[in-house]
Amino acid sequence: MALRRLAEHQPDSFAFTAENAAWCEAQIKKYPPGRQQSAVIPILWRGQEQEGWVTKPMIEVVGRMLDMAPVRVLEVATFYTMFNLHPVGKHLVQVCTTTPCWLRGSDDVVAACKKNIHPHQGGISVDGKFSWVEMECLGACVNAPMILIDKDPYEDLDGPKMEGLLQTIRGGEWPKPGPQNGRFSSEPEGGRTTLTDPALYADPEGAGS
Repeated sequence: MALRRLAEHQPDSFAFTAENAAWCEAQIKKYPPGRQQSAVIPILWRGQEQEGWVTKPMIEVVGRMLDMAPVRVLEVATFYTMFNLHPVGKHLVQVCTTTPCWLRGSDDVVAACKKNIHPHQGGISVDGKFSWVEMECLGACVNAPMILIDKDPYEDLDGPKMEGLLQTIRGGEWPKPGPQNGRFSSEPEGGRTTLTDPALYADPEGAGS
């Protein structure tokens, strides 16, 4: 696993909003007395949703909430790549570059991110709307190459389609998640090539007819 550390420059403080603080307390109550540390992942995630990234002051606040040493909270934040340890743009683009996506053209998707977001992963676009990072498998290999934008998956991409997604979001609209090449899900792109004879599925005894 790559070395993950907190950003060098940190804010002076952190506080959950009143709404998020109430939400965190509700999560803690889900666990038996003495087991409140089990809520560390959802509470860190809520903090990241509020701030965009996990900060040192946030880790300290979460530690006090859960009666955890800050280093224990830090261990969680640095282990799971779902937590951003540096400032990011308003929307985080995660590009899968694992073998199936790479074989299907993820290099072109990365090139589109470098051109339209920032030359280096982790960098924030000039307008502040995007950051991009490379990720390990995002779980839709049959629809490679794919990305996540925030929580939404976009699949069956290429360079121009990737640029189009970014332009759509910059224009104030949100593109429909899922395959971007016209197919509904993960069916063969060219249609079925085997088991195409309807007679194969007929009931030989006529039951149900």
